[in-house]
Amino acid sequence: MSDKQISREERRKAIERQKKTNNKKKKKSPAVTWIKRIVLAIVAIGIAGFVFGASLFVFYASSAPEIDEELLRDPISPTFYAADGETEIPYITAENREYVNYEDIPKSMEAAILATEDNRFYEHSGIDVIRLGGAVIANITGGFGSQGASTITQQVIKNSFLTNDKTLKRKAQEAYLAFKLEQEYEKEEIFEMYFNKILMSGNIYGFGTASEYFYGKPLSELTLSETALLAGMPQSPNGYNPFKNPERAEERRNVVLSLMDQHEKISTEEKEQAQAVPVADSLVPEGERQQQTPNVEYTVFMEMVEDELEALEGDYSLDEGLTIYTTLEPYVQTKVNEAMASDLFFDDTVQSAMTVVDTKTGGISAVGAAREYTGDVRHNYATAKDRAVGSTIKPLLDYGPAIEYLDWSTGQTVVDEPYSYEDNDQEIRNVDGEFLGTMTIREALYRSRNIPAVKTLQEVDTENAGEFMSKIGLNMENIYESTALGAANFSTVEMAGAYATFGNQGEFNKPHTIKKIVFRDGSTEQVVAPEPVQAMKDSTAFMVTDMLRDVVDLNVPGATGKEVAINGLDMAGKTGTTNYSAEKLEEFGLDSSSALDVWFAGYTTDYSISVWSGYPDRKTPIDTASNERLLSQRLFKNVMSEISSPETARFEQPESVTEQVVEVGSEPLKLASAFTPYSLRSSELFARGTEPNSVSQRYIVEDLDTPTRLRATVEGDSAELSWNYSDNDVSFEVSVEVDGSRTVLNTSSSQSYTFNGLEEGKSYTFRVVAVNSTQRSDPASTVVEVAAAPEEPEEEPAEEPVEEEPVEEEPVEEEPVEEEPVEEEPVEEEPVEEEPVEEEPVEEEPVEEEPAEDAPIDVPEDPTEEEENVTPSVNSSGKSNRNENDDGNSSNDNGQNGDSINEDNN
Repeated sequence: MSDKQISREERRKAIERQKKTNNKKKKKSPAVTWIKRIVLAIVAIGIAGFVFGASLFVFYASSAPEIDEELLRDPISPTFYAADGETEIPYITAENREYVNYEDIPKSMEAAILATEDNRFYEHSGIDVIRLGGAVIANITGGFGSQGASTITQQVIKNSFLTNDKTLKRKAQEAYLAFKLEQEYEKEEIFEMYFNKILMSGNIYGFGTASEYFYGKPLSELTLSETALLAGMPQSPNGYNPFKNPERAEERRNVVLSLMDQHEKISTEEKEQAQAVPVADSLVPEGERQQQTPNVEYTVFMEMVEDELEALEGDYSLDEGLTIYTTLEPYVQTKVNEAMASDLFFDDTVQSAMTVVDTKTGGISAVGAAREYTGDVRHNYATAKDRAVGSTIKPLLDYGPAIEYLDWSTGQTVVDEPYSYEDNDQEIRNVDGEFLGTMTIREALYRSRNIPAVKTLQEVDTENAGEFMSKIGLNMENIYESTALGAANFSTVEMAGAYATFGNQGEFNKPHTIKKIVFRDGSTEQVVAPEPVQAMKDSTAFMVTDMLRDVVDLNVPGATGKEVAINGLDMAGKTGTTNYSAEKLEEFGLDSSSALDVWFAGYTTDYSISVWSGYPDRKTPIDTASNERLLSQRLFKNVMSEISSPETARFEQPESVTEQVVEVGSEPLKLASAFTPYSLRSSELFARGTEPNSVSQRYIVEDLDTPTRLRATVEGDSAELSWNYSDNDVSFEVSVEVDGSRTVLNTSSSQSYTFNGLEEGKSYTFRVVAVNSTQRSDPASTVVEVAAAPEEPEEEPAEEPVEEEPVEEEPVEEEPVEEEPVEEEPVEEEPVEEEPVEEEPVEEEPVEEEPAEDAPIDVPEDPTEEEENVTPSVNSSGKSNRNENDDGNSSNDNGQNGDSINEDNN
């Protein structure tokens, strides 16, 4: 009994101990407590967020615009302004829209649109919650706005009433109005609104209008393939335009067909059959396509505006009533149009294109897409990147980077000599087949020599060259040695923008057509013009510009761009030609004067213009042996002369550039000395701090020693000259001066000379100069005076007595006068012989005056023929003194020098 009670007591105590232990464990584990607290906090925050979001939604929705049925059913045309911000550009309207009622919309067309844009359109109430959830996840992972969830109803609302910015306010208003629209209109009515007001391309609104425009038939006659293509276009109206971008349009069509199969609108077999149909097969033929606008003056520019609008970050659409401020200059566009329709063209089939860019801003002022361009029914050669640019690439890829990265000056010398590519041993040729030897890069550029260009690229390195190009908007994946000569394809838009950088002190502005966009509310605007980038040093930009000035200078022998010269206009530019490969010449039966393309790119401080010319059929060449080669230059000049003001500012040399006179061919480059021949002097530009500080010693020589102890011994009418000299490798030039006239008597290695023919009463100054092939010493000199004849003193006394005194004394005085001079003649000659020996300092008296007469000494002022004859033949040129090396190079003025590249290098 007692045992049982103890056992129960123990059990009771054990239970109490267990409870205490459990309580202690709970106190030691606060995790559960914190979890509870966090959950409660999240719930509270969620409730608060929901309340805040709901309140914000209500607030935004309260400020939403009223639904206007007219706006719902009709697209809102955009407004465009020219560069001055005031001139309106008439272009896109919705007046010619083909309106289609819902009952006339083919079911296959509706199915394609729903599968692509809003498959649950007939199930939701304006907002697709399932699609919205997917978009939310995408936005969390990819950032706000990375994916939309707009239904067809929301698109109708957005395109009718709201701005296009991706903000919470716009999204809230869009959702509210979409729900409200669903309450007021039937689904079929909403689909009809979307079907007729959506922008398809350019000024094509609605699927019915697009069907007629692209296929030339009504919606009811469209095939499945055609229906799917139209259904996919609204996402990018111009990007998926089958006339302009058939490959992209086909890819988009195939996506739509896959979506139709996925949503069971069509069978897999139908999908595959439709995807196999080539897009181009059923499009309206090019010659039968309709013109989008009655006024084609600005068509190509406005097409570029549309493309740029689509490419901008953000969801901008021309059917939203936008006001777009462009860079178009109507006067410039008119002049471009006139040039493209001028009689400068030598036949009806050759084509050209040009782009005019504002040098300072990069804004595209005007575009010439082709001759007789009428919209996207024709090929836009201005924006196409399917033609090699030839030698217009040399300043951009070769010489610009060399100045930027290697600190080359415009006087850096390169050698034009036989040379081959390093990677394939193919010989590089200049267009004239000649080699001109050592020259500055200035001369190599304005003569457009090929070999110096390739050598320069090799020095720069392709990596540096590629970096330089990318900074000025010319992106290249691969750069080879042949690329130095222009084996790269770019558009006239890109080339005009790149060259503008040189004229804008190295600041690059990407060519663009849109400055800013103002939304429908009139107060919200977005500046979309690209930001400027300092692509190169201002010193590089000016030094390249200064070299390119020589290309178009009428006074520079061998310059290739003289045809574009405009009197009084400070301008720079470069020619370019792309030639056929040897294989193509043989295949097409052409001669070596045949060229695929001719280019010219040039600029002032106001405008940069790039021009291309060639044949659409690449089998038809431009003849470079005739004036056909000048077509691009003449088009350039025609436009530039019309749009440039007489007050156009000159290119201004920055403080970062200095100018020095150098000796061409010195290595490293050195300043010219006073003895450098004029043919080797050139005034060149340097980035400050890189100019040479040493003077060339090549033509500076020390004077020879002056002959010593010059003596003259007189016997009768002869003077025996002799002198001393320690060097045997010289000759001695002996000259005499008498009665103010100096004559060179003899030049020989002998150290003596005999002069015959001394005359009484005269003074003779003899000079001896040591000479060799390049030097002259100062002269040694001596004077010999010969006494007058005795008759002279007889005559004077004979006349005096006649006038003054009696006759008696005259004979007595005359007799001794006659005898004395005769006896003293030898006495007078002896001291005359000794004077030169004793009084050698007398030599200094003529030394100060005479060197100026010795023309060969005065090399800096007037180089002698002897110096020129011994000067090595070097081809050079500078701004202040340029020299045509031989007349055989005159053929290089045809604008084609160095523009040769092989087509298979492109």
